[in-house]
Amino acid sequence: MSSHIRNFSIIAHIDHGKSTLADRMMEQTRTLRLHKVVDRYLDKMELEKEKGITIKAQTVRMRYSQAGQDYIFNLIDTPGHVDFNYEVSRSLAACEGVLLVVDASQGVQAQTLANAYLALENDLVIIPVLNKVDLPNADLEATKLEIGEVIGLDAGDAIAISAKEGRGVEAVFDALVTKVPPPGGKRDAPLRALIFDSWFDNYLGVVSLLRVVDGEIRCGQKIRLMSTEREFQVDKLGFFTPEKELVTSLAVGEVGFMAATIKDLREVRIGDTITQADGPAKQPLPGFVEAKPMVFCGIFPVLPAEYPNLREALAKLSLNDCSFTFEPENSPALGFGYRCGFLGSLHMEITQERLEREFQLDLISTAPSVRYRIKRKTGEEIEIDNPSNYPPSQEIDAVFEPRVITTIHVPADYIGAVLELCESKRGVQKDFEQRGSKAIIRYNLPLGEMVFDFYDRLKSVTRGYASMDYEIVGYEKSSLVKLDILVNGERVDALSVITHKDKSYRQGKDLVEKMRQLIPRQLFDVAIQAAIGSKVISRETVKALRKNVTAKCYGGDITRKRKLLEKQKEGKKRMKRVGSVDIPQEAFLAILKVDG
Repeated sequence: MSSHIRNFSIIAHIDHGKSTLADRMMEQTRTLRLHKVVDRYLDKMELEKEKGITIKAQTVRMRYSQAGQDYIFNLIDTPGHVDFNYEVSRSLAACEGVLLVVDASQGVQAQTLANAYLALENDLVIIPVLNKVDLPNADLEATKLEIGEVIGLDAGDAIAISAKEGRGVEAVFDALVTKVPPPGGKRDAPLRALIFDSWFDNYLGVVSLLRVVDGEIRCGQKIRLMSTEREFQVDKLGFFTPEKELVTSLAVGEVGFMAATIKDLREVRIGDTITQADGPAKQPLPGFVEAKPMVFCGIFPVLPAEYPNLREALAKLSLNDCSFTFEPENSPALGFGYRCGFLGSLHMEITQERLEREFQLDLISTAPSVRYRIKRKTGEEIEIDNPSNYPPSQEIDAVFEPRVITTIHVPADYIGAVLELCESKRGVQKDFEQRGSKAIIRYNLPLGEMVFDFYDRLKSVTRGYASMDYEIVGYEKSSLVKLDILVNGERVDALSVITHKDKSYRQGKDLVEKMRQLIPRQLFDVAIQAAIGSKVISRETVKALRKNVTAKCYGGDITRKRKLLEKQKEGKKRMKRVGSVDIPQEAFLAILKVDG
């Protein structure tokens, strides 16, 4: 019966103990057998364990008894980073309540705030949980006060736990039973089920995680995906305990997985509604949007012979992550590769690491870019994500760049350094609050500035104590130009960047200086130039290796030496016309290190 079901999620900032609490809950409900207990069981990927974040959502069904009554708890574990904000919102839409886990020694952090607001938008019951009370510097009263002031949530009855030691977890179960309402929905209504994650299985095809909102889904039933109107037949249904358990049907309020006759992951969209093919529901569930990539970069193999392996690796990776896009790209400097689109800078970093680790590839990545909107003088509007597609300046009427509202939580000692960093990134201050030893700073920043080195520099200037969250707020007109790098008069397309006009001279100067140090010396002078359109704004020269051709002259007239030097000079001119310059991989990484 749905009245005995509780669907909930755990939300927290990175490393506040979300996955550890999930482990303790599975242990105490005997969902995990002792011989299978490992730390952070639901984090399956090596990268998830290393970075302390959840990348792929997981679900687990737990059984719990209280006062002689059996309950079913469906834990929907959500991704844990701002790049996966839409996936988190869809996972929360499948729940009725959330456990808001806050580290009692660190207090409210940026991601805590962002996810709490998402939960409030979905009208969920929020149960505050104060974790790590076993630490000597845990301050329960101060943390409760901070939750009330920053989030606006009454934390007077917050549950104090130590997920590491398993202390207080029983009280969490009791709160879920008494405070989280059972799922609503009508059993006799047409089927409506929410898809909140999917992946490709070699044996089952596309597997979707779903929550049944209305009606019932059965094996053998013909279903329809409402966003595409495509129809399929259900092959298998089940749930995770956390092992797979197959069932013949999932009723209203239940959470589980579905395998249908779907072979292409791109057919299944997160947030889509499943209904029955015969007598379908009239309206889909609210909140569905098409997830669009926001950050782009070119990925090329170091060895051209590895191109087929890169193509195969991207195809395999896309089977389990349809949120990134890729299309072939040919660069005169780097050869054949792919232009890839990602949800954000962390998603880009994770995808690149997975390509290198799981498929043993050596890759070169170009500087990340974002999607710009350009209005031509003819009135036509275009969107570009690759600097090589930037139109000539004489054709452009206006350029619009994406902007984000960034929320930074930082100790008071580092306020000045954070403000200075945000101002240097063309930020506009929106809000500033100081509560005791902490400050919350909000800035409107260009997304293009965020994807370079903003997070690394923020951690550097605050010694790792700052936390950050951001949300995209739209496009804004800006004075942007395309900065090209020329080596021996030839444009290196992979080194082009779109930057602000006021910063272009300094950025170009810094970049050619770094390039001069990285490009090895040749037998002829190598000119490195930064240019905007046809105007060169900075130049450096890698001096030629010189051979002492006059060493064999032991005397005689000076004209003998002069003739030898002139002959050498002519040879170097001829060599420069036909010689090519190899640009090392470090040169492409230099763009990321230039202080923008």
